[in-house]
Formats: sequence, C-alpha cells, structure tokens
Amino acid sequence: MSLDPLEFRSIIGHLPTGVTVITTAAGEELQGMTANAVTSLSLDPMLVLVCVDKGTHTHRVIEAGGVFAVNILGEHQEEVSRVFARRAEPEVGSLRGQRFALGATGAPVLEDCLAFLECRVAYVHDGGDHSIFLGEVVDGRILRDGSPLVFFRGRYHGLGPAR
Repeated sequence: MSLDPLEFRSIIGHLPTGVTVITTAAGEELQGMTANAVTSLSLDPMLVLVCVDKGTHTHRVIEAGGVFAVNILGEHQEEVSRVFARRAEPEVGSLRGQRFALGATGAPVLEDCLAFLECRVAYVHDGGDHSIFLGEVVDGRILRDGSPLVFFRGRYHGLGPAR
C-alpha cells in the first residue's frame, strides 16, 4: 500500500511542531515565510536546518543573500504566522508591515518573537521539492518570556503555563 501526498500530510500533521518565521535579506530585498520544518542539528559547530520550497521567493532570497533568521513565535503571534504563510513578493525596507530590526547578518529579526537565531548558509542539500538549508548560527537571543505557538493537526495551539 502506498500513501498519497494528502494522506502523508494528514499523518505528519499529528506531530506537533513549533511555529517559526524564517526571514532573510539580499541587499535591500527583505522576505519571510512561516515554517515548521526547522530543527537544531549540531552544537559543534552550531547548526540549524530549515526546509524551504524551491518555488518560493524566500528560497531565491536565501540563495542570493546567504543569510536567514529563525524567529520563534509566541502563542500571541498566530496572526503573524498567518501573514507570512501567504506568498508575497519581497519588499524593500518593509517586511509585510511587521516590526523588525536588522540583525548582525543583515537578516531581519521580528521584534515581538520569543527568541531568534541568525544564521549564515553553510550548506544546501536537495530535499525533493524543497532545499534543506543548513545554517551556521552566528547570533541569537531570547527576547521575551512566554509560551510558544504550536501547530498540530492543521490548527494553531498554545501550550499554556508550564507545569
């Protein structure tokens, strides 16, 4: 028996994931996308991986700029996730109306996220219709306390208070 893509998506949707926005810059061009295919990979060197659809503007800008930031969203940022889940053209000087600051790499960092990591692209691997970008972490910070935004079975959730 084989799975079709819709069945695969339904099954994998049972794995709860944290919600992030991957932001990037190439020159003055800024871009971002919602992503949950993000994970830590290595402590020495510090590496994270993000998976990006090859057909998106974000993919092109990461390739051109060689940098990205992983913005970890809080449960108060569901609308931010929805904004970046829609495809949109890159902008100059703006990031879909969201407040940000340029980080050490030049990638935009969302001001209201829980935490962020800034990365320089170290390696790119083929992943079917996606590329797997391995980023060497060059900066990062916890910006605020709070519960993360989580995606599970096609819906957003919060974790609530820690036990």
